[in-house]
Amino acid sequence: MAKYFDVHPDNPQARTISNVTERIRSGALIAYPTDSCFALGCQMGNRDGISRIRSIRNLDDRHHFTLVCQDFSQLGQFVHIDKDVFRAIKASTPGSYTFILPATKEVPRQLPHPKKKTVGVRIPDHAVTQALLADLGEPLLSSTLLLPGEDEPLTQGWEIKERLDHVVDAVVDSGDCGTEPTTVIDFSDGEAQIVRRGAGDTARFEQV
Repeated sequence: MAKYFDVHPDNPQARTISNVTERIRSGALIAYPTDSCFALGCQMGNRDGISRIRSIRNLDDRHHFTLVCQDFSQLGQFVHIDKDVFRAIKASTPGSYTFILPATKEVPRQLPHPKKKTVGVRIPDHAVTQALLADLGEPLLSSTLLLPGEDEPLTQGWEIKERLDHVVDAVVDSGDCGTEPTTVIDFSDGEAQIVRRGAGDTARFEQV
């Protein structure tokens, strides 16, 4: 049965956040809010967590997982970024964007795309997500909480707990965070390719 955490959306309670990150370090898979919609998240090296995300979302091994990072310096540890791409991404973070880039050796082997060796990265503009990342001290391996056969992600914490009670370990709820997922930009070849139009404005990337 999933533990339910009710967190203030603007001033997350430190003790509650610590309780959540303790569970993450112990191998928990959580559902948590972001600046685009709810996501599933676990530690980067959590093989069981990765397997459970694949099972919940019915994903194959070509799915790009996302490393949700606290800031740009953390993001830079896990992906290779050239000068022009650096400027474009820096100007758009934090925000509702996921960037696909070549993975560094810091990324666990099971995460990058099997052929392209790329991984998704993003820096969210959301107080609760940022509090979790600050307390955890490392990125959260994540995937949008979009269930198979459904057109929109789940938006209500109580509904997520009700429907995923026996497949996730914790639900972090700070209120409705919308249904629009991140905009996905693939920079793996050095030029911006819009893979998915979502919450983030694509105008600057169409000019790159």
